[in-house]
Amino acid sequence: MNEFKKFIAKGNVVEMAVGLIMATYFGAIVKSLVNDIIMPPIGKLLGGVDFSSLKIVIQSEIAESVAGAADGIPEVAIQYGLFINTIITFLIVAFAVFMVIKAYNHMKVKMSRKEVEAVVAIAVPTKEELLLMEIRDLLKNKRIDNV
Repeated sequence: MNEFKKFIAKGNVVEMAVGLIMATYFGAIVKSLVNDIIMPPIGKLLGGVDFSSLKIVIQSEIAESVAGAADGIPEVAIQYGLFINTIITFLIVAFAVFMVIKAYNHMKVKMSRKEVEAVVAIAVPTKEELLLMEIRDLLKNKRIDNV
């Protein structure tokens, strides 16, 4: 049990849980964006088509069964309109994730450049240091020649 508590208390697990919750609600927001904002104008442009109601009916709903029972047979249909909505939702989510990753990579490269510039600034000696190193080398060579 202690091992499980340590596992749950790790930061990665908590961050993953927060990410999963955020992704779930982000998906709900994108689904609403597609179904409620994007698809109605597209449907209107295509002659008043409501994509969510597009389907191929294989078998119509039967209210009562042949034996007279109250439980009917539900409709059997291929709902390709919902499939179209799902594809559009996926494309929007994929584009949003692409933009987030692109911004992250851009920020990461920018940070890397700053780190490299900082290291180069530290590693490259100043003019005074170069001059002192040259004097040191000349003195070393003069001592060797005199010995």
